Amino acid sequence: MTSMLKRLPAQFYRTEGGREPVREWLHGLDAADRKVIGGDISDVEFSWPIGMPLVRSLGQGIWEVRSSLSSGRIARVLFYVESDYMVLLHGFMKKTQKTPQQEIDLAIKRMKASRV
Repeated sequence: MTSMLKRLPAQFYRTEGGREPVREWLHGLDAADRKVIGGDISDVEFSWPIGMPLVRSLGQGIWEVRSSLSSGRIARVLFYVESDYMVLLHGFMKKTQKTPQQEIDLAIKRMKASRV
């Protein structure tokens, strides 16, 4: 029932081998961090299109969900929009002010692989 209210439901990117890297990354975090990140992803699902400070375009079709965690830590989940859903491509803890290009490149690589 709630998925009918979502404007942009989330799906996890899946590798050819069946792994879901973002789901695995989330499971490696503590419960409090998972709750914050999951809440932010849920906000995007129900409120799309949405902008700063929660979501920002990184270009080339890649967007980031911006989560602020305890102790000043910052998490990012990179995604792209495929017709009427969002595909969660990559999650990481941000350590620099600018999103590292290698993180964006990995998301782009996964986006291209998922569209084949």
